[in-house]
Amino acid sequence: MPPIVHGFDWPDRLVVGTVGQPGARTFYLQAQQGSRLVSVALEKEQAVALSERIEEVLDELMGEEGNPYSVPALTPEGLADDDPLAQPVEEQFRAGAMSLGWDPQTLQIVIDAYPIIVVDADELEASQEIEIEIEPDEVLRVRIPVGTARAFAKRTRDVAGAGRPLCPLCGVPMDGVDHVCELPEGFR
Repeated sequence: MPPIVHGFDWPDRLVVGTVGQPGARTFYLQAQQGSRLVSVALEKEQAVALSERIEEVLDELMGEEGNPYSVPALTPEGLADDDPLAQPVEEQFRAGAMSLGWDPQTLQIVIDAYPIIVVDADELEASQEIEIEIEPDEVLRVRIPVGTARAFAKRTRDVAGAGRPLCPLCGVPMDGVDHVCELPEGFR
C-alpha cells in the first residue's frame, strides 16, 4: 500500500520549534497551510543536521555562476518567523529518516520526513537471508522556495541553540545550580 503523503507544496509556514523546558524539550517540524497543520517530532540533532544541510545546498546553488536561482545570502526581510509553534501541537509521527532535495523545475528545496520504522526481530533475522524493502506508512513532504529555506535554517539554528548553557569547564549542558562536572583526565 502506498504511503500517505502529507504534502505541502507552498506552505504558509514551515518551522522547527519546541515544547517543554530546556533539557526536556521535544523538537517538532511543523508545516501549516491554511487550517491544515502537521507536526512531526524529531531529535535536536536531526533539526540541526537539516538546517546545516539546507545551508550547504543553498550556498552551492548561490555559488553557481550568476546565482541563477536568486538564492539570498541571508534571511530575506519579512521571512523571519519567531512565533511559537501553532497550536495544538499533535504529533503525527516521530521522524526517523529525513531527506533533502532540490527541484529545479519549481526552484524549491524539498524536505521529506519519514517515521521511525520498527522491524520485528524475526523479520530482521529473515532479512539477513533475503533482501526486504520496507515502505513507510506515511511521509511529510514540504517544498519551499530558497528565501523561505534560508529563513527556516536560521530559525532552526536559533531554536536549537536556545537550550541549556554549556559548562565552560566540561562542555556538558548545565541543569541549573546542581551541575557537577567531571573534568577531563589530566586537567588540573
